[in-house]
Amino acid sequence: MTLDWLIIGGGIHGVHIAARLLDEAGVSREQLRIVDPGPRLLDRWRSCTETTGMTHLRSPSVHHLGTDHGALRRFAGKRKNRMPRRFVPPFERPSIGLFNEHCDQIEKKLGLAELHIRDRAVRCSTGCDDVAVELAGGEELRTRHLVLAMGCSDQPYRPAWASVDAARIQHVFEPGFNDWPTSPETVMVVGGGISAAHVVLRLLAEDHEVHHVSRHPIRQHQFDSDPGWLGVTYASRFIRTDDLEERRAMITEARHKGSVPPDLNRALRRALSRNQLQWHEGEVAELDTQHDGLRITLENGTELSVDRVLLATGFKTDRPGGTMIDELIESASLPCAQCGYPIVDSALRWHPQIHVTGPLAELELGPVSRNIAGARWAGDRIVDAVRCHSSNRTTAG
Repeated sequence: MTLDWLIIGGGIHGVHIAARLLDEAGVSREQLRIVDPGPRLLDRWRSCTETTGMTHLRSPSVHHLGTDHGALRRFAGKRKNRMPRRFVPPFERPSIGLFNEHCDQIEKKLGLAELHIRDRAVRCSTGCDDVAVELAGGEELRTRHLVLAMGCSDQPYRPAWASVDAARIQHVFEPGFNDWPTSPETVMVVGGGISAAHVVLRLLAEDHEVHHVSRHPIRQHQFDSDPGWLGVTYASRFIRTDDLEERRAMITEARHKGSVPPDLNRALRRALSRNQLQWHEGEVAELDTQHDGLRITLENGTELSVDRVLLATGFKTDRPGGTMIDELIESASLPCAQCGYPIVDSALRWHPQIHVTGPLAELELGPVSRNIAGARWAGDRIVDAVRCHSSNRTTAG
């Protein structure tokens, strides 16, 4: 059987695109599948947010995985056991618990769990009218339309000094990470962004001694890019820019990497003023593994003795998809910009049978492409393309 739609990636983007195709584009459940190696959809999202101890989203309540903007607010109003602090100011940011419950409702309503193929896609090849997708387990799927919805969650960034062989140095976003300190320890957290801030605050709440090491001072921004990018003015200027290198520069400049929202900034500074947290600005110069811990020397000469290091240094900026996408680009002669990312049309088509979302769509959608708002924008583009195609077929018939 050849599917109509196959989505590679069961994270925020893959689940939202599936919901939009089923709920708005008239795609049959029997003709859609989601390939993701996780035990359940959104598994990486849940594990990463749980590990960091995040309590509320950075984005507002209108950014969720449902089909219309007010769905999360209505869902919250119907909960029999009203959650405390379901939304917090500013911008009515939802709690992680509420957001995840809403995701559960969407999955259940649309039966997405039954459409989940628990495997990893390892090879894609294009044909005349379809795409063949080979899975790690040996099965081959064929589909008329493929959506590449892979993120960067399997590419955690490790500084050069943080050897992957050092058992006491772990990245909190490493797939399968579950070695959180259970008894009081001295922990060094490395990273200057929102994930590092959450990890620090969770460790402090659990009575660990914490050294927070960042290459730069605390940077405060409410969102990870200027909210103007969610409006017409910035987006229109971006689309009018034909030079893809210039678009890449605009994306880089717009992103507030390594920043925290005001509430986390206040929490960190409060911990610093109370001498609960030790802050170090600089790079690690030397690492010495000892039998009972680690000795860290910073570039300014500061020496730290810690039990372990937790890296909260985000993800690599490499194009996601690894070898599978490299081979697909070569075999199907797919166009890429100088930065290596896809050149797609306004419907996010990289090929007549292949759509992209998330990081792979950022040269078309701009700096919001990777987040929840970007998933919703991608859903708009793809659903519009499906409706247009259906309308043209009906007219032709």
